[in-house]
Amino acid sequence: MQIHHIEGYIQTILLVEYPDKLLLLDGGCRCDVPVIKTFITETLQRDISDLKLVLVSHMHPDHAGGAHLLRKKFGCKIASVGFERQWYQGFNGRVAHAIDLILSLYVAHRKGKNIRNIYYHPDLKPDIILQHETCVPGFSDWMVHFTPGHTDRDLSFLHQPTQQMYVGDMILKLKNKFTSPFPIYQPKAYKQSLNKLLQLNISKILMAHDGFSEITPTDIQQLITKSTNRPLTVEKVIKHKFKSFIFNKKT
Repeated sequence: MQIHHIEGYIQTILLVEYPDKLLLLDGGCRCDVPVIKTFITETLQRDISDLKLVLVSHMHPDHAGGAHLLRKKFGCKIASVGFERQWYQGFNGRVAHAIDLILSLYVAHRKGKNIRNIYYHPDLKPDIILQHETCVPGFSDWMVHFTPGHTDRDLSFLHQPTQQMYVGDMILKLKNKFTSPFPIYQPKAYKQSLNKLLQLNISKILMAHDGFSEITPTDIQQLITKSTNRPLTVEKVIKHKFKSFIFNKKT
């Protein structure tokens, strides 16, 4: 097993290579699909049909954005949670989806990237429904862990032989320091998910935005201590900014 780190549009694409198959830890952005294909067929000199499965940790554009297109183009399967309610369901969900797309393009702009087409369907239809603390079908060395907080349905994936855990956006690294993601919809669940890392004695993590890193129990405990106790969402930030703007105009 070898894990390749590929520069995506706004995130690190993690491709797991085996002698007979390939696994993607998240589907990247829609515009990352050609990047993934080129890496597999040209850099690795593998047939694109070797890509068997795309795991989706949560529904944000840089994690689920390329999943459907990868399946449509190359015939791989998608595996994720099986919630009855879609993350971007209903009118408010579609508004949130549009905001998340705009925020992703803003991040790309800050990284000096050109505007690309990152639109993807807001409803995910996985071929395989993943369950907590079960092995990923076809890749039994990876175990699924339900780690909500950033959203209500985040998944992490533990490679049991090496004890490396892909944590998606649960942990970020900015200026060489670990930090919590934005948004955090479920602060209590987020702290519980971090505690799960302590219980599992995780010391090696794979992050969606900075690749591999070692992490200590002290680092994790500091994240738990410093993380918000109230939901920290895009909607709340917009409302706060709007109220501040109105207040300042009045004064």
